[in-house]
Amino acid sequence: MNATFGSGPVGALLLCGAETAAVRPAAHLLRERLLLAPADESGAGSGAASSPGSSGSGSGSKGRWSVVVPEGKPWLNGGEPVDRVLAGWATALAVGVTWPVLALWWDADRAGFTLASGFRRQVGYEWLADGTPVGEDEAMRTFAARLGLDPVLDVEDLAALTRPDPDADGRARLLGLIAVLSRLGLVLPAGLTPGEPADRLREAARVRPGAESVEWSGWRDAVRAELDVVESGPAGPWLRGPRARLLNAAQLAAGVSLALWGLRRRGGGWAFAGGVLVAQGALGLAYDRMRARA
Repeated sequence: MNATFGSGPVGALLLCGAETAAVRPAAHLLRERLLLAPADESGAGSGAASSPGSSGSGSGSKGRWSVVVPEGKPWLNGGEPVDRVLAGWATALAVGVTWPVLALWWDADRAGFTLASGFRRQVGYEWLADGTPVGEDEAMRTFAARLGLDPVLDVEDLAALTRPDPDADGRARLLGLIAVLSRLGLVLPAGLTPGEPADRLREAARVRPGAESVEWSGWRDAVRAELDVVESGPAGPWLRGPRARLLNAAQLAAGVSLALWGLRRRGGGWAFAGGVLVAQGALGLAYDRMRARA
């Protein structure tokens, strides 16, 4: 049990179910200084952090994972709690991609996660710093279904995280979650452990092999990088033509609604996610028109 978990450390990690080359363009759109590194067997190496139960049952289909580590602390500068900031980031990263984004966060009072996948409603769960569950059991089942986890063995292990356990604090709960996800190929690099302060996470990410800095370099470079990845993948046909116009118009409409809702609720993370949707929809329509004229 981590006796100091509730005494002050605040931190966050974004886990993306894709390799770093696919995550990089979307990460640029967050307009934050970030560190991006592999988080699977291909990039973890012998120094990978091990989690209890990581041997697992082997359920689910293993894939590629990346981890995004904030270099700054926007939850302090913007006045919003870390869970809201990360929920907005996860939504922004997951829009228009085929892979899931899992935000892990913790502060002096709570710990939890938020899963974003495409346009579907987010699902999350949280615990008090001492490990007391305060989420809904149904959220865990939805979480398992969206990630393709085993509906029996893995769901049983996730359900254990929703039951009272005097020996498990918030940090232990998140480690238990990661142990289940290791069956999908997730391997957090050494030092990137839930419960650590943000500064320590940043320093650990910087020295990892394959880690890279992601900084905002302007809309032109960000869009070019995103298009390079998308055009070479299965989503390429959606870049232009009737289907592309329909998708981008939907993004634009949803982004305006989400941004207005976020502003009314004073939710900066949601307003930011709406802004990203508006920008992606508008740029997609402009790209389709430009290609049609070429």
